[in-house]
Amino acid sequence: MAVGYGIFSGGLDSLLSALILQEQGLEVRLLTLVTPFFGPEKALAWGRAIGREPCLIDLTDRFLKMLPAPKHGFGRFANPCIDCHALMFRAAGEIMIPEGGDFLFSGEVLGQRPKSQNRRALQIVARESGFAEVILRPLSAKCLPPTAVEEAGLVDRSRLLGLSGRTRKPQMELAARFGLKDYPTPAGGCLLTDPVFSRRLHDLLAHDQPLAVRDVELLKLGRHFRLPDGRKLIVGRNMNENEALEKMVRPGDLVLKVAQLPGPTVVIPKGGPADLDLAAAINVSYSDAPNGRPVQVRLIDGGEERLVHAAGVPKDELAELMI
Repeated sequence: MAVGYGIFSGGLDSLLSALILQEQGLEVRLLTLVTPFFGPEKALAWGRAIGREPCLIDLTDRFLKMLPAPKHGFGRFANPCIDCHALMFRAAGEIMIPEGGDFLFSGEVLGQRPKSQNRRALQIVARESGFAEVILRPLSAKCLPPTAVEEAGLVDRSRLLGLSGRTRKPQMELAARFGLKDYPTPAGGCLLTDPVFSRRLHDLLAHDQPLAVRDVELLKLGRHFRLPDGRKLIVGRNMNENEALEKMVRPGDLVLKVAQLPGPTVVIPKGGPADLDLAAAINVSYSDAPNGRPVQVRLIDGGEERLVHAAGVPKDELAELMI
């Protein structure tokens, strides 16, 4: 029995690809790649729903090294999809080979995404993964050249599909045949396609390299400002974010809090700014301090703390600093 290792996101297309191969009597093993930009929750839930527990592969270090300068560029936002997919297949192949597997597969559909799933992009992904001869796309196989595993008879090509384009109707019909209900939507799940997060990431890439996991995690929290001296300033938006920011503070960070009044936690990673007055004013602007009235702001730098006085400024004056 041939054994296939699938790149499994938990989306409908990856679900259907696994089920199509299982239907042939093939052994299917699911691999879910994890980075700070996409997590495993959906994949774990749907893998278990079809009786297959996904194996989680942490791709963070390799992904962060690739992200500043992806060979094939970014999509509409900060999504380096071609380089990402190639890296995923490479990592999956490195799992497959020592375990004696026969092929890799994914839920990619020819033409579904104009940049990353056109014919040329699929060829590039396969070639740069290092496993081109054994990468199978079950949903579009009949639109693509036969792979070595099909030619060897390990997989029955006649029982694979020839889907192409952006319509979802065939997948929905196939889901009904397999008895799938409340299945996941095709889009979403990757922060690199979120316009706000992408803008923050591009700003981070322009100012802070090499990328650190903590810096990426901070992009998920608060309001972000780039101060005139180039420092990043992050303002918590609610109590949960304030608590999360405080847990992520590291030695060398500067923390600001309005004294004796409700207000946000403000964090300036990697040191204080040249303009402490501006940083304190931003902190006050998002607090409950009365408009225009100076209040005390606590500056916390490691084990040291001191007080400064600052008044808030109108938020529209801060717009040009917001990322």
